[in-house]
Amino acid sequence: MIKLRKTPVLIALAGALALGACATATPYQPAGVNGQRGGYAEQRLEANRYAVSFSGNSVTSRDQVEMSLLLRSAELTVENGYDWFATVTRATDRDTRFYTTPDPFYYDRYGPFWGPSWRFYQRGYWSTWDPYWGRDRDIRQVDRYEATAEIVMGRGPKPAGDVNAFDAREVINNLGPRVIRPVS
Repeated sequence: MIKLRKTPVLIALAGALALGACATATPYQPAGVNGQRGGYAEQRLEANRYAVSFSGNSVTSRDQVEMSLLLRSAELTVENGYDWFATVTRATDRDTRFYTTPDPFYYDRYGPFWGPSWRFYQRGYWSTWDPYWGRDRDIRQVDRYEATAEIVMGRGPKPAGDVNAFDAREVINNLGPRVIRPVS
């Protein structure tokens, strides 16, 4: 009898832990570490040219994704013995998805499935209009961001007047403390 009471509590605890793990932003780390979907990745194109990307999960802000991309670009620059990098191309993509789930607390006096609706013919097909659609559903918008850049690295002082050129060490000093690091 005691075993039956502990089982639902353990299941609820496991579910809460799983949800809690999903509710943290993607940390600054290589993509695919610990089974995580997001993180940074790079591909060497030439001796001084890389394609760099950082993708976040649904709770990683656009700012965090873009800062992580610039930080990884700066780290690659220093690791390869260069002083500055310039972005040749840079883009941030947003993947938006909508999820609907039935509201478990929805109830009206006619039940969850009854309500007025009308069918009408418009632009070659039949449509339905329901003034009550959506009130028995929770609709969530989930955004995920991925930033990509192609960078070129150089030695010496960064090119004056080039707004796409960055001093790698300054970027590391300024953005390094602001990114979300993995929990040890």
